[in-house]
Amino acid sequence: MASITAAAAVLLLLTLSTSATASKVKFNVTEMLSEFPEFSTFNNLLSQTKLADEINQRQTITVLVVDNGAAGAITSLPADTQKKVLATQVILDYYDPVKLDGIKDKAAQLTTLFQASGGATGQSGFLNYKEGADDQMAFGSAEPGAPLASKLVKVVASRPYNISVMQISAPIAPPSIGKSGGGGGGKGGAHLPPPRRKMPQEPSPVAAEGPSNEEDSAASPPAESEKSTDATADAPTSAGSREVAAASVGLIGLIMWMII
Repeated sequence: MASITAAAAVLLLLTLSTSATASKVKFNVTEMLSEFPEFSTFNNLLSQTKLADEINQRQTITVLVVDNGAAGAITSLPADTQKKVLATQVILDYYDPVKLDGIKDKAAQLTTLFQASGGATGQSGFLNYKEGADDQMAFGSAEPGAPLASKLVKVVASRPYNISVMQISAPIAPPSIGKSGGGGGGKGGAHLPPPRRKMPQEPSPVAAEGPSNEEDSAASPPAESEKSTDATADAPTSAGSREVAAASVGLIGLIMWMII
């Protein structure tokens, strides 16, 4: 009877130990993102703002990341505002496309790490989620008037049901972030600049040239062309000679090896 009791006690301890280990699954969001160079800017921002440490301390989390092109809009913001914007893209629960698709009415309000930080006011610490009729999943700030402009692109990495990293098309910045006090209402706040676009270059006017200049410029290219033709014609000959010599040496070596 005593042996059975002891065995049961050992089994219980092993079960509790396994459960405790499973409940403390560790992950490192920066290590996960380091495998994807297209998110290096966002990954660096997580490290610089120390937000990665806060994410790694959580047991269940979802991180919405943007690629290097879109992350440039965040780097242009002040350092304290950068952290607020990044924290807005960290949801305090595990979500993947399957779970999002199963949300009732295809819409929900999600709590972010910015809300948990205590610096958010109003609705700035929440995200709105909605799945459109075309099955496109979109996110946006829950503040009044904020658009659902960040589309879900793909799943980057996940460890169900601890951490999910998903790419969205654009950063999410509540309109009030950046105002004094961290989240008051009104206009002003952190405005993410749009991606830079290259402006078309206007053709520069061409100065009129006299007949003598045109004749000189038209005559000079053939001379250069002839020189380059001669140079390229010589190259194959010398290269061919080297190849023939190398082949001869190799053949002689092969014959000597067979004789020996």
